[in-house]
Amino acid sequence: MGTAMVVDLAAAVTVISPHLDDAVFSCGGLIAAARAARVVTVFAGVPPADMPAPDWDQAAGFASAEQAVLSRRREDNHALTMLGAHAVWLDFWDSQYGRHYTARQLADALHTVLLTQTEGVVVAPLGLFHSDHGLVHDACRLLMLAAHASGPAWSAPRAPPAAAAAAPRVQWLYYEDAIYRRMPGLLQQRLVQCGDSGLRATPVNLPVTQYLTQKSYALNAYQSQLQLFSEDKLCDLCAPERYWILEPAGAGHD
Repeated sequence: MGTAMVVDLAAAVTVISPHLDDAVFSCGGLIAAARAARVVTVFAGVPPADMPAPDWDQAAGFASAEQAVLSRRREDNHALTMLGAHAVWLDFWDSQYGRHYTARQLADALHTVLLTQTEGVVVAPLGLFHSDHGLVHDACRLLMLAAHASGPAWSAPRAPPAAAAAAPRVQWLYYEDAIYRRMPGLLQQRLVQCGDSGLRATPVNLPVTQYLTQKSYALNAYQSQLQLFSEDKLCDLCAPERYWILEPAGAGHD
């Protein structure tokens, strides 16, 4: 039978973000509610100075890809500081800069970051629409399923069985990707895909509504992005945040 899921936002909280804005756009209220969250942005790598700005960056007013990423890092740092969080930036390039990666490559890098977290919550994207979002979701699923199979995914590989069993389990949550979650059928498609792959999806309510005003101030830090958004996308950024627990269909609740 289903039971109420308890998520401890007072414990360690890590939010995994595809780009330098997605975490605040999608779960800024949760970040503000957490005691001292860290936000790990996967595609935060800085291209070389001589790389021309692609179309999206040009539309935002940037002359080069390097200038765009450095500016967005400053925006991200400002927003996260307003929410009482801190940034961790990985060196993978946004797909618009022409490099492509596998989910395993991202998972290995995230594994290294998550080695320092032995309890609390990791919050990952459902991975809607954008190829970078989908790849980060796949990488997080790899880590989550490893954790369900053998204890925490980042525990010592040769830990004795008793020690592994006693290790605190990191809880995984998945957020609906803001600006994409309202596109017709995308959320349902992802949930069906999860079910087909043997995962059970359970919606979970988090007490973060009171922090949405604080989130709205932090959103304004991302001016390079917001200027390019349509009215419906801007409205979605301030809509209630929604979260899911994904777990193997046979898993029980503690």
